[in-house]
Amino acid sequence: MASSLPSARTLLVLGRASNLPTVWSNCFAGWLLGGGGPVRALAQLCVGGSLLYLGGMYLNDAFDASFDRQFRRERPIPSGAIEERLVWQLGFGLLGLGWLLLALLGWSSALLATLLVVAVLVYDAVHKAVAFSPVLMAACRFFLLLVAASASQGGVTGESVWNALALAGWIVGLSYVAKRESTTGQLQRWPLAPLALPLLFAALYNFHAESQGRALVLAVVLVAWAGWCLRHTFLTGNRNLGLTVAGLLAGICLVDVLAVTPSWAGCAVFGGLFLASLLGQRFVPAT
Repeated sequence: MASSLPSARTLLVLGRASNLPTVWSNCFAGWLLGGGGPVRALAQLCVGGSLLYLGGMYLNDAFDASFDRQFRRERPIPSGAIEERLVWQLGFGLLGLGWLLLALLGWSSALLATLLVVAVLVYDAVHKAVAFSPVLMAACRFFLLLVAASASQGGVTGESVWNALALAGWIVGLSYVAKRESTTGQLQRWPLAPLALPLLFAALYNFHAESQGRALVLAVVLVAWAGWCLRHTFLTGNRNLGLTVAGLLAGICLVDVLAVTPSWAGCAVFGGLFLASLLGQRFVPAT
């Protein structure tokens, strides 16, 4: 029987809180791609985005409770660390509060935040039942980056849309691997092709005179990190999809910094978020 007051660790594990730095990275990237603006708006974005993420993760476990009782008994609900009813309540509460904070940023932000919430709920409800669930997960990050851009002084631009699509490609690739964590079948390589979309869009947008040096360095770092993560699945004797997925999740920060290609000081911020995500994974599982 779960206690009435779950532990802080239970709540962190339930929300996969080690991935929160990637949410902040998406918000920062979208805000910069839209031209920046008041720091207060950026802070509100990060808080609202975090609440939506945590709410979505809580509801993910609530929808998956029956599956987890069979295949992932270490998760908080089947292990008895928290009552399923409380998870439903917390999930919808966090989702609603996160939507409100983002909606207060403006009409366009409210519309995009609504689409984000719909994407989160649809993904949580059907991701175990449909083959295209990686696309649904990608839609969540796509709309998050656009919400951030909508709250900036320039609003949603073509550049922010294209880079949101590049981010979505990365999410499709890593979600394909994540979908097979609980299976033992063969992992095909071709569905991983969308992982290359950030490089394609960086080549189209960021390899211009003033930032091509930084863009090249960041592209090499992203490729090296993706290769390091995928080796756990394809090049080692013991396949470990969990390590691959966790690494690619942290790599979202590297995708974001390549999209923005900011000054070296800005790169350091994204690098700090990347390291924070990796550090967090030592204490709270990313998946």
